[in-house]
Order: sequence, then C-alpha cells, then structure tokens
Amino acid sequence: MDNDNQLADWRARALRLAHQVNSVMVGQQRAVHLMLIAVFARGHVLLEGDVGVGKTTLLRAMARGLGGGYERLEGTVDLMPSDMAYHTFIDEQGRPRVEPGPVLRHGEALATFFFNEINRARPQVHSLLLRLMAERTMHAFNREYRFPHLLVFADRNRIEREETFELPAAARDRFFMEIGIAAPTERDALRSLMFDTRYHDADTLIDQVEPGLVDYTALNAFSQTLQDSVTVSETLQNYALDLWQVVRAPAAHGIELDDVDIEALVAGGGSPRGMSMMVRAARVNAWLAERDMVVPEDIRAVLLETTGHRIFFNPVYEIRRDEIIGRLIEAAVARVAAP
Repeated sequence: MDNDNQLADWRARALRLAHQVNSVMVGQQRAVHLMLIAVFARGHVLLEGDVGVGKTTLLRAMARGLGGGYERLEGTVDLMPSDMAYHTFIDEQGRPRVEPGPVLRHGEALATFFFNEINRARPQVHSLLLRLMAERTMHAFNREYRFPHLLVFADRNRIEREETFELPAAARDRFFMEIGIAAPTERDALRSLMFDTRYHDADTLIDQVEPGLVDYTALNAFSQTLQDSVTVSETLQNYALDLWQVVRAPAAHGIELDDVDIEALVAGGGSPRGMSMMVRAARVNAWLAERDMVVPEDIRAVLLETTGHRIFFNPVYEIRRDEIIGRLIEAAVARVAAP
C-alpha cells in the first residue's frame, strides 16, 4: 500500500472510531476529537472535570475501540507504588501468593492503562507513574518489563480537595494533553442525558463501540509515518515559536489580562518538549482534515490542551488556573499575527 492510500485508510478507521465514540457520548465532540488526536500522536491524556460528566465513559469507550490489554486502577490515599506492579493474597490453601498487578498483567499487550482519580494517589505513586509514562517500562520481579503500545489515560476530579495530592510539574508535563470535560449546555442534550434510558447504563453504551477498530499494535509505526508525511512550513514554524514565546513571557510581549498582575503570573514552564507535542498534535489535526501540511488553524485547535497545563502560575493565581489559562492563550493568539 502506498503512502497516500495508507494515510487515507487509517483516516477512515480513525473517523469511524470517533463516530462510534460520539454515538455513546452526548455533547462531547471536541473532547472526542482531541482524544483521537492524542491516540494517533501516541500521547498520554489527563481528563479533568466535574463529577458525573462522562470522563470515565469516554475513556472506556476509546479504550474498547483501540483493543489490546486494558487495566484500570483507582487512586486512593493508601495506594502504594507496589500495588501497580503486583498484589499479594492468601489462596484457598491458606498460603501466601504474589501475582502480577494491573500494569504487568497483560505484559507487552497492555494498550490502555486508566488511572481513575489520579490526584487521590500519593506522590510516591506519581513518581512510578511518571517513569511508566516517560519510558513505557517498569522494573519488577528482578526484571525490566516493556509496554511499547501503552497509553495512559487518567482523570482528575477538580471539585474535591480533601485527601488529594497535586500532580508535580514533571508528571503534568508528561501528559500530552489535558482535556477539560464539562456537561453539555444544550437543552436537548441535557434532556437526553436525563430522560433517555440508553444513557443510564454505561456498560451497555460502551458495548456498542466495535472492539479493536484500530490495530493498536500498528499505531506506533503509523504515527511515525503520519508525522513524516505532514509538513510544517518555515512560516508556520516561526508562527508556533512566536506563540510559545508570548505564552511563556506574556508581560514582555505586552499581554494584559483584567484582574491579573501579568508581571507576576507565570512562574515557569512551557518546555521545548511541550511545544514539540503541540506540533505533533497539529500534524494529526491536519491529517484528520485531509491536509498534508499544517495551517494556523491546526495549531490554534490544539494549543490550549497541549500547552496550558505546561505553563505554571505563581501560587496566588493557581487557584484561578482554569479561568486564567484560557484567557492567556486567547490573548497570545490575538497578539501573534497568523501567516
């Protein structure tokens, strides 16, 4: 199969996956689109939103469409790093047993690891998760395990603060995207969620997604083909670099935000790795739109979700992060002239 046909064939599969996931979700088309971009860019995803808005359903539906090994771990305050690798128990004969835990159970076939309520886990757990995300490896039972096809999906409840631990900057930077999930605002969508009984049984909904729509074992190779096939002109490269500089140092570029001391807003962040992730996402967005080159709309489509969580505010503004970061990104886009 030649390159153009390969790109077209995979695009058809990707859009079919998005269609099926959207069929079981209500009013989450943008979130589904961003998740699809992350999957084909091979990046981990953190979902953040209120309770009961469909974060878990979305993650499970996407995982079913990808196929491969799937594991879920609940974040709790008493969770230990070792719980990710193995668990101990007393068998029916009363003898102690040790068996592989959720990360090791499927071996190299592990495709999706879902960490629910990640901010309830302690920093020691975050540290182990960081290595798993960065290197796709784990050391246990005196050997090194590799997970070449692994994507980590996590969600975080932004409401509850008791018995929770803030994710360290290094862990947040390892997430390719941080996607906000909110309840739909359209009245018809809310009516469906409240009164249509098909949306009251998440398991039945998720079963409607065709399993293994996308061959997870071939995603790594195809992702590289995709990245090599979608070009970014020098003009677009300069546009992306200018946006990066403005977001990292808004005061130096004349950005002003109401109720914000712009000189004291940004403490750090905006790493080159983070911006390279933005470019990877922009290439996938262009591919899904049947383009072989990135245009400014592709960068703007993914800028907030790939960059926002990598800009760290001074503590006085962190409590208002959700409100400020969007305004900062919008101001940066308005400041930098699009080619």
